Amino acid sequence: MESLLKEDVKLKPFRFTIERGKIREFAMAIGDRNPIYYDADIARKEGYRDIPIPPTFPTAIEMWGGLDFETLISLFGLDPLKVLHGGQEYRYMGEICAGDTITAAPQLISAFEKRNLRFITIGIHYKNSEGIKVLYSESTIIERRGTEK
Repeated sequence: MESLLKEDVKLKPFRFTIERGKIREFAMAIGDRNPIYYDADIARKEGYRDIPIPPTFPTAIEMWGGLDFETLISLFGLDPLKVLHGGQEYRYMGEICAGDTITAAPQLISAFEKRNLRFITIGIHYKNSEGIKVLYSESTIIERRGTEK
């Protein structure tokens, strides 16, 4: 397995402010009817500071904050028609709620090719406005390589 890491690939940090409306849109899109994602009073009664993000919301932070699909395609020279989502992991260390401004620091963890498949893994450290780490996510992109018949 030969490493495909390139010295010139730079993943830029980005910031994103969590909005109640985006949380609501996301919850609706995934079909989650939990009222804590729609009503701040209910969320507070459940012990949150404000409306919390759903567990998979960090993907939306990436897409809206600056590490969207088109950016990844361009950075790594991928063929968008051959890209698969290979995996996703979230490790929460703190609460993320509406009103929080999150700073995300992405880094390239690995990139290699095996059996005509290219694997790229990106890790992202998320901190809140106080500089406290609240989340780590790791995702793997797979690109099918080789000739098509």
